[in-house]
Amino acid sequence: MQVGTPYYPVVPKGMSENLLFRQSLLVDAAGDVGLQGTLRGMCASDPLFYINAFCWTHDPRLEALSTVPFITWGEYQDEAVLSILGAIGEEDLLIEKSRDMGATWLLLACFDWAWRFRPGQSFLVVSRNEDYVDKPGNPKSLFWKLDFLHDVKRLPTWMLPAGWSEKCRTRMHIENPENGSVIDGESTTGDVARGDRRTAIMLDEFSAFEVGDGYRALSSTRDVTRSRLFNGTPQGANNAFYEMTKKVPVKLRLHWSQHPEKRQGLYTSDGDDDNGYVLRVIDTSYVFPAGYKFVLDGKLRSPWYDVERTRCASDQEAGQELDIDYLGSGHQFFPAQLIERLVAETCRPAFIEGELEYDPDTAVPRGFTRKEGGRWKCWMNVDLEGKAPGDRQYAIGADVAVGTGATPSCISAVDRKTGEKVLEFAEAHIDPARFAYALVATAKWLNDAYLTWEANGPGRITGNRVIEIGYRNIYWRKNEQTLSKKQTDAPGWHSTGDNKNAVLGEYRRALSMMEVVNHSKRALQECLFYVFGSDGTVEHSRALSNVDPTQGRKNHGDLVIADALAWKGARERPELPPKAGADMNDLSAAPAGSYGARMRERQAAVARHGEW
Repeated sequence: MQVGTPYYPVVPKGMSENLLFRQSLLVDAAGDVGLQGTLRGMCASDPLFYINAFCWTHDPRLEALSTVPFITWGEYQDEAVLSILGAIGEEDLLIEKSRDMGATWLLLACFDWAWRFRPGQSFLVVSRNEDYVDKPGNPKSLFWKLDFLHDVKRLPTWMLPAGWSEKCRTRMHIENPENGSVIDGESTTGDVARGDRRTAIMLDEFSAFEVGDGYRALSSTRDVTRSRLFNGTPQGANNAFYEMTKKVPVKLRLHWSQHPEKRQGLYTSDGDDDNGYVLRVIDTSYVFPAGYKFVLDGKLRSPWYDVERTRCASDQEAGQELDIDYLGSGHQFFPAQLIERLVAETCRPAFIEGELEYDPDTAVPRGFTRKEGGRWKCWMNVDLEGKAPGDRQYAIGADVAVGTGATPSCISAVDRKTGEKVLEFAEAHIDPARFAYALVATAKWLNDAYLTWEANGPGRITGNRVIEIGYRNIYWRKNEQTLSKKQTDAPGWHSTGDNKNAVLGEYRRALSMMEVVNHSKRALQECLFYVFGSDGTVEHSRALSNVDPTQGRKNHGDLVIADALAWKGARERPELPPKAGADMNDLSAAPAGSYGARMRERQAAVARHGEW
């Protein structure tokens, strides 16, 4: 939406001067229909003139005067208004901001201007629950702010659309009877805007959406409009808002240092932790108090920032509320830079997808059927008979969910020699007992792979069935807190806070050193959902936020745990002795490249070296 600002320069920006200017406009236009029409035309041509000359905003922190004229702060808000209007109807726009930068009011003022002066506009405003969308008397709600902009206590009646009445404003809806434009509201409790068509959609505080709601909103709004306006303050790298920061080409950054009041005395420091920092004052017009205690850490700072930083409860809060720091705001366990690099360098589509056929009573594998979209994803060759390479040793890790569809039960397999992930399985609708058969069948298919699973929660059911099936090449619980790590007779890996930190920490180290190579983009990106909890333990953020309705963290299954346990098994798996009694002549006629030929080469290697 192309706009100009031909009249905005005449509007004074000082508070007193602006109030007098507004008063003179209203006095002069009172009873003068011609001047009223002229002013409406000026507003229709210039959104910044409309906002700065006629709109009002609300700030409850100002006890003496909570209602103040809407005066855009400096060039950064003027540019923000023009950027927002330029994106409406044309393209997605992401606004990443420090707290209290007025972004929500700016977005609503832009929607209000287009609703008022452009025909046929259809807008949707979205927040994380209905109270934040439209609740009478709640200044946090979006429609309360829109009603505030329309209130005739402040806005002259001649600025309202022709035909305006109370019927034009219903719950979650405002209609312009003069030009047919509408503004509607929705929360994220369902499929937002599914099947709808909109000029633009505003997703307010998108970073605060529950993780699942955020991704569902992305999916349901994609085809509804060309213009989604994402507004948010960073809350870690494990959410849909952070994902869109990497995908939306047009971004608007509203940092506290752009605010004319907060940036007074702006300073920074040059240098590094090893050699020390040297003060550099940016706002040289500011007079610092005598003996001011500058904080030299290489960050942008000001007296305002220094005070606010001391009021933050943690570095995480400062990163979230002030610094637009996605990593600092989320207590990320796996560094986002590492995961992004690995996704770019090591991820590739699975060589083969399909279904592993096996006896449902004994878990004996019968072969592999190739099928696009199959549940077993393989980064290895499978021969024409549906058999896995017979000359490799594998380790398998598994994480078990309850099978209700909320989260998947997962299998991961790693080639012990190369450290490469060769197989992945994820199924959200398989109960723990049936999952045991898929797990054992996969282990048998991969040359009796060494098997480790998380034994907590539903993993106990899976483990009991694994034992009943009779599979014994498994991880037996160890006392991880002792030097001897003595093995017990309890099957499966038991997750505690310390154990999980250790297993995931080793997996993180192995990823960074490329000792384990994970080709699965889905699995690597799931690493970003792991954060440090308040007690120092590592948790999946979806479990912490109860996106999984089945009691969260205890019943949560995911690929990262499966990958980490597969790597644990690959490092700890005992060497298996070569099978005795093999007759080399039986395979002598096997054609090159076949399963028999690989077995022949394997047996020859055993004969030469005495080991696999």
